[in-house]
Amino acid sequence: MMTVTLLGTGSPIPDPRRAGPSTLVATSADRFLIDCGRGVLMRLAGAGVLPPMLTGVLVTHLHSDHLTDLNDVITTHWIMNPTPTPLRIVGPPRTREIVDATLASLAPDVSYRIDHHDDLTQGPLVEVTEVAPGDRLELGGAIITVAATDHRPVEPTVAYRIEADDRTVVLGGDGVPSAGLDELCAGADGYVQTVIRDDIVRMVPNARFQDILDYHSTVEDAARTAARAGVGTLFLTHYIPGLAPGQEDDWRGRAAEHFTGRIILGDDLTAADL
Repeated sequence: MMTVTLLGTGSPIPDPRRAGPSTLVATSADRFLIDCGRGVLMRLAGAGVLPPMLTGVLVTHLHSDHLTDLNDVITTHWIMNPTPTPLRIVGPPRTREIVDATLASLAPDVSYRIDHHDDLTQGPLVEVTEVAPGDRLELGGAIITVAATDHRPVEPTVAYRIEADDRTVVLGGDGVPSAGLDELCAGADGYVQTVIRDDIVRMVPNARFQDILDYHSTVEDAARTAARAGVGTLFLTHYIPGLAPGQEDDWRGRAAEHFTGRIILGDDLTAADL
């Protein structure tokens, strides 16, 4: 069985109830963390997963809200492993640059810990794989396929299709509908998409906030993508503006106008099996 957990369903706007964008995909043998928004380790712990249990980290794009706590994932994976074990990170071009800069920022902390613990003789081990659309790789017991997404001017951005245990899930990341995303989602058991409510965003008289309209999928966009691709379950996350208590049926209803399958949304740590 494959389980999808919406670890953090928030956005760049700080929300006391929602951690930053992050999703956990668990199979019979592996656990994949997709993106590392603020508070991700607390949410991982809430899902019963510690960093050494991760098969890998998949990064959809290099916007700061999706990488805020990458440093925490790297450090905790290093400290909690009893033996030197690489953390596998997969992401688009420039991911290595981000990881190198993160490790550089951690240099003082790393030196303190090596000085203090006799069994620590080296810093964090991180293996970075930069991917491009069309790439296909094996990670643990899963097959991961990469496709381009459209989040311009943020480039490059990618989505991932994870196949394991006769189940498939697509992690769409941010972006608007595109042919590549449709192809990646075709026949998938699950599809996770970040969404906005454009009707609410348009009511906010702030030009910077309005700018998000042209490079994020709306709830309706995500539902139409799921319907075109014949997806089984649609997961909505990264709500902009934040999904307030009592609004769940409204958001779900907007998706249901275009998609007749199962629709999952809710608070952090909302999970469903595929």
